[in-house]
Amino acid sequence: LVLGRHRRALARLGALFAEGLARKTYWALVVGRPRGDSGRVDLPLKKRAATYGWRMETDRAGQPAVTEWRLLGGDGRLSWLECRPLTGRTHQIRAHCAALGLPLVGDAIYGRGTGTLAGDRLALHARAISLPFDPRRPPIQAYAPLPDHLTALFAACGWTPDAVGR
Repeated sequence: LVLGRHRRALARLGALFAEGLARKTYWALVVGRPRGDSGRVDLPLKKRAATYGWRMETDRAGQPAVTEWRLLGGDGRLSWLECRPLTGRTHQIRAHCAALGLPLVGDAIYGRGTGTLAGDRLALHARAISLPFDPRRPPIQAYAPLPDHLTALFAACGWTPDAVGR
């Protein structure tokens, strides 16, 4: 969560996100193993309405969506990915991982059958953000600790409490 304390700061933050200058890092647990150690998903996304709700789908007519990913660990069945969305589409990481054949653990929309592993919670963690708020200073960086309900699953894939900058 990023907040601006006054109008000018809020406008600057909005501009950073709109210009794609905010660097967001997520940790995801996915079912399966990717075909490499890193990659880039460049698949446009479009909202698809259905009888029982909506979801995002890859579609050439959709909005541009790009996610970079890196494999951080795994246990044979699950993989721990670092995901960096370069665009900010709704459900982008979830839809892109599913398109790779690697649904997120606990994802009832894009990852059928993965819910019970995380106690019906999504195994996606907003890990870090870097904001170049003032061009005369280093970017503002913040890291979020892994929530308790995900530590055992991530630990099985190689996470340790000292995995700060990974």
